Amino acid sequence: MKKAFFKLLSKVNQKVLPSYSKQQLDLRKASKAQKALIGWKTWVTKNSLD
Repeated sequence: MKKAFFKLLSKVNQKVLPSYSKQQLDLRKASKAQKALIGWKTWVTKNSLD
């Protein structure tokens, strides 16, 4: 159940949230909001792969 929820959340993130890797964002120049978004996407991805 938990894994299915995170897989769904990952798909929603992929469609709705911006992809900073495609924009070639430099992490040193990223704002706090961008860093928080990267952390959120990383956490969701990690939990969907377990």
